Amino acid sequence: MKHFYFLILLVSLTFCSSNKNDFSDASEQSQEWYPVTKVVDGDTFWVDNGTSKGIKIRLTGIDAPESQKRWKKEEGYYGKESKAYLTKLLKNKKVRLETDIDSLDRYGRTLSYVYLEDDTFVNAIMVKQGYALIMTVPPNVRYSELFHKFQVEARENNRGLWNR
Repeated sequence: MKHFYFLILLVSLTFCSSNKNDFSDASEQSQEWYPVTKVVDGDTFWVDNGTSKGIKIRLTGIDAPESQKRWKKEEGYYGKESKAYLTKLLKNKKVRLETDIDSLDRYGRTLSYVYLEDDTFVNAIMVKQGYALIMTVPPNVRYSELFHKFQVEARENNRGLWNR
């Protein structure tokens, strides 16, 4: 019976400790760095993982406006600015990827929290500067409170797409 309670305590501590709201959680994730090869829009880009195709990355927890008309989606307000800002952040850089519960979206893109080598949390800075909105899709909710805080701050300070 002691082992059962110990196991419950261990599981509880694991879930509590994995729900951090800081900008860098390097201890739990790979320290592998990937060169960015192309920015698609303000929340999607490609990295070189050594394969011929690479990996298409979708920033977890945020949504940027469309930067151009594609399929049935219209170009969104502030879409070109969002893509330009992400391009400026990622151009000639390497990134570290951190996943949450689900690692792929329904389109096969890799869902990631993304960090630059200087520890800049890309997902967070996109929201904080007003280039993206929060888009929480459970179970990937690790940084939802942080993103919400930054969105409120961006809106109150008329940053980016909030500057109408």
